[in-house]
Amino acid sequence: METLGIGSRVRHKEYGAGVVIQVKSGSYIITFIEHGNREILKSYTDIEIIDLLEPPDDLVSMEMIEQSLIKILRNFSDIQETVPIADKWKGGKLILQPANNDLKPYEMPIANFFNKIIMLRDRLRVLEQKVNASNLPDEDKIAIQQYITRCYGSLTSFNILFKSKGDIFVGEGGK
Repeated sequence: METLGIGSRVRHKEYGAGVVIQVKSGSYIITFIEHGNREILKSYTDIEIIDLLEPPDDLVSMEMIEQSLIKILRNFSDIQETVPIADKWKGGKLILQPANNDLKPYEMPIANFFNKIIMLRDRLRVLEQKVNASNLPDEDKIAIQQYITRCYGSLTSFNILFKSKGDIFVGEGGK
């Protein structure tokens, strides 16, 4: 089969008429009128080409661009991931009451406190990446990594604030 470009129209024996919407290294993603998106291997030969649009020479998929951009943003920016707070804490406040009742308590919206916890977690992750990418001896990397893991462990008390279990802190016991 000839190399198809995005927008090429084809007819598949089983799925009928379709249009190529993505070109991968070993396959095509084709949207078929009656069967939706299907991944068809480039080696599949039983497909009729209705209208051939040739791909450009420097073929890069949107998926590859997206993955590269996400990696760059994570590694080189201070942009914080949006992490939802558990519903029961929305609109709540954190109150720090001094032992001396003559002193005024400190109040802060829980959402603000939660965002500071997320910033701390994100900065620990960046630190972890920088340590792993550094030219430090492996022995030093391992020692620093252990301290970072202990920091995560110290922060597990705040796991009750997270909506999703996939976002919680995990210390040494979770590895």
